[in-house]
Amino acid sequence: MLRSLFILSAAGLASAPAFAASYAAKPVVPTTERFVARDIVWNCAAAACEGATTDSRPAILCQSLAKHAGRIDSFTVDGRAFNAAELDKCNTVAKARPSAALAAQ
Repeated sequence: MLRSLFILSAAGLASAPAFAASYAAKPVVPTTERFVARDIVWNCAAAACEGATTDSRPAILCQSLAKHAGRIDSFTVDGRAFNAAELDKCNTVAKARPSAALAAQ
């Protein structure tokens, strides 16, 4: 009896969905693009980019966004903001994007 209960509870845990973490980022140069970078779909608006994934590698997700959207001004994971050192590391791979002033000309 105890064995059956254990097997049923283990099966329930194995089939339980993983909880997705929410990510938000503000690129230095705003974008309204929507794209997939690594394991996340980023939906960008003028204020920020947002996405969710069960992937638990925030630094890599930040870098993948920086490769597409350029330098990142702020990056948060479930409400916890990256500190300056984490943002610097994220931005080491950022692609060069024209500034908003140049893009408007």
